[in-house]
Amino acid sequence: MGVIHKIGRRKTAVARVYVSEGTGVITVNKKEFATYFPTSTLQYKVMQPMSMTDNATNYDVKVNVYGGGSTGQAEAVRMALARVMCEINAENRLILKPEGLLTRDPRMVERKKFGQKKARKKFQFSKR
Repeated sequence: MGVIHKIGRRKTAVARVYVSEGTGVITVNKKEFATYFPTSTLQYKVMQPMSMTDNATNYDVKVNVYGGGSTGQAEAVRMALARVMCEINAENRLILKPEGLLTRDPRMVERKKFGQKKARKKFQFSKR
C-alpha cells in the first residue's frame, strides 16, 4: 500500500496526514495523540472517520498540523483522515459523505472593521 498523503483544512488550521499500514498508532506533531488532543471531544472528532469505516486499528497515522486553535486543528485532521479513508476504499465514501466529513467548512473569522470594537460590535455611544 505504501504511504498515503492528504491535506485537510478548517478555519486557519492545516493538517497534513500520512497513513501507512500498521497497528493504529497516531502521532500528532511528534507527540502522542492523547497528549496533543487532551479532551475526549477532540479525540472523538479525530477518530470519527476511522471508527466509522472500522479501520481504527489497521493503520498508523502521522500528522503535521499548524494554525488555528485546538478545535480547528482536530477538524482539519478529521477531514484529512476522511479523504484518506476514501482513497483506501471507494465504498467508504458512501459512509463518510452523508456525515459531512468530506465537505470543507467554508466559515472563516470575519475581519475587524475600522472604527468598530470588533467585527460587528460597535463602540458604546455615551451622551454627556
